[in-house]
Amino acid sequence: MEKFEKLTGIAAPMPLVNIDTDMIIPKVFLKTIKRSGLGVNLFDEMRYDRQGNEIPDFVLNKPQYRDTQILVAGDNFGCGSSREHAPWAIADFGIKCVISTSFADIFYNNCFKNGILPIVLPQEAVDVLMKDAEKGSNARMTVDLENQTVTTSDGEEFHFEVDAFKKHCLLEGLDDIGLTMAHVKDIDAYEARMAQERPWV
Repeated sequence: MEKFEKLTGIAAPMPLVNIDTDMIIPKVFLKTIKRSGLGVNLFDEMRYDRQGNEIPDFVLNKPQYRDTQILVAGDNFGCGSSREHAPWAIADFGIKCVISTSFADIFYNNCFKNGILPIVLPQEAVDVLMKDAEKGSNARMTVDLENQTVTTSDGEEFHFEVDAFKKHCLLEGLDDIGLTMAHVKDIDAYEARMAQERPWV
């Protein structure tokens, strides 16, 4: 998993509340077990019409937001079913950070396991960030995980809280497999010892 330390990028405003996982990645795309390739179908039913043509008014289809790396969203983002494909699609599109007033618990935890930083801030702060995101590609936000701050294009700074262990994992680029592999020497030593002590196992 790629390390997340400091990100400066385009932020897209998506003020809708209760954006659920089926809106993020519709169930028709859940057949794959690969993490890659889902970005093109992110927000599929909002991005495309029935003929598969882009809907120009949808924020991520607008030229100034095609390279979005930060999403400023409405309340209760990621609610609904607990599909891990939702953060897969977000990450594959290129979004590395989602900011909202609240997240569904399972989606929130899945973000960290897939290299995405979900940030919870008060409504007043999200309102400021939403306005800043509306400026388009010329307005770039900075997310600093080490210092736990989000800074607008005008220099206004907001501090956010994050679990220390989850922060460590993102900073070091450790998903569940990476955490296990960090102890590979101990695991190998244990297996070698067990092979000597219990050769019948």
